[in-house]
Amino acid sequence: MKKVETEMDDELRPEYDLRSLRVRRVGPGRKSFGELVRLAPDVAEVFPDAEAVNEALRFLIRITKESKTAISDPGGDA
Repeated sequence: MKKVETEMDDELRPEYDLRSLRVRRVGPGRKSFGELVRLAPDVAEVFPDAEAVNEALRFLIRITKESKTAISDPGGDA
């Protein structure tokens, strides 16, 4: 059967007034998820998921801060 096109096929109903809509370039809350970083394929295959990547980076940040503290204060608290 062939579909018979009517004039209503291309028109919206009156209750769907789209004139007041605005185009959003950035959706709401887009920044709330943080920055997206693309991993190189060889790095990505080492980590099973995003949480593993975050855990490794937090560990790296912690030991970097600790080593900077040890270098800047070689005598310790004595």
